[in-house]
Amino acid sequence: MQRLINFFRDTGREMRKVSWPKRGELIRYTIIVIATVTVFALFFAVLDLGISELIRLILE
Repeated sequence: MQRLINFFRDTGREMRKVSWPKRGELIRYTIIVIATVTVFALFFAVLDLGISELIRLILE
């Protein structure tokens, strides 16, 4: 039980040392992540569509 208490105490101590991002940084990073995921999703959707059409043409 003491090990568990020590773990949470040490975790709390370490969390106070963390350099948390400011609100502006957090918003900017969030927008960058959402934009990057959107671009990659669109890229792979178009790639998938192209490969599907190519396979459909080959099999006909």
